Amino acid sequence: MANVNPAMDGKIPQADVKIAKKKRSQWFEVWLRLKKSKAAMVGLAIIVILIFSAIFADFIAPEGIDDQDLDRRFVSPSAEHFMGTDHLGRDIFSRIVYGSRISLQVGFIAVGIAALAGGSLGAIAGYYGGKLDNGIMRAMDILLAIPSILLAISIVAALGPSLANVMIAVGISSMPSYARIVRASVLTIKDQEFVEAAKAIGANDLRIIIKHILPNAMAPIIVQATLGVAGAILSAAGLSFIGLGIQPPNPEWGSMLASGRHYIRDYWHIATFPGLTIMITIFGLNLLGDGLRDALDPRLKN
Repeated sequence: MANVNPAMDGKIPQADVKIAKKKRSQWFEVWLRLKKSKAAMVGLAIIVILIFSAIFADFIAPEGIDDQDLDRRFVSPSAEHFMGTDHLGRDIFSRIVYGSRISLQVGFIAVGIAALAGGSLGAIAGYYGGKLDNGIMRAMDILLAIPSILLAISIVAALGPSLANVMIAVGISSMPSYARIVRASVLTIKDQEFVEAAKAIGANDLRIIIKHILPNAMAPIIVQATLGVAGAILSAAGLSFIGLGIQPPNPEWGSMLASGRHYIRDYWHIATFPGLTIMITIFGLNLLGDGLRDALDPRLKN
């Protein structure tokens, strides 16, 4: 008769518990560490509110984006108009809510362009090395030598002010940082044993880069992308402020700030609320990015 350990009768063995814990998703562990950061949770709450506002803007905003009433120009904040009205009698709160759609669109798409283009170039440079690596990174160094906002201004000035051109300009100006981050990660990963094993079984270079190297280099990319969204929103607002971004009557926060600055001495609310919205959004994204950086750092697991 087989011996039965009474300590295991009706109980889960400790070894199995340990194995189950080890099998827990890596991203779930990151989420648990992220939840411990109060600052990161505040940042996440701000971003969730912003996304919620963008999705349900039609239900949240009491008025349309360009509903004008010249009889109620320069109305101060009140119960009827939460953030007051501007020089054309438009409800500022409604325009800020609708503007969240534009800002999030610019932020995510511009970062997507930068991460895809810059990350691809960085992965190729880091994996193949040699003259190809040198050529790609010297091109990135040339772009880095130009201040990103000046590069974005030059691109928008050449292409013309529009939403699509702003996203392209901000994406291109942000590309070098992603190329450098991905290249550094690839250089540390490409000589690992699992990459050598993939080569040994005949996997081609594209499969190795996409299936084996890039998934293990996602942590720094995610952190940079989170912080990059903040930078993209700020750059888009800056371009709109100087007249090279999204054009009126679209409710972009930077253009709202630009139109309100002429009246700031007498009607403070027209420029103050768009400015505060930009500041709070960037603040929330930076808090979340810092929290993700700590949560994804393997040295801080304990």
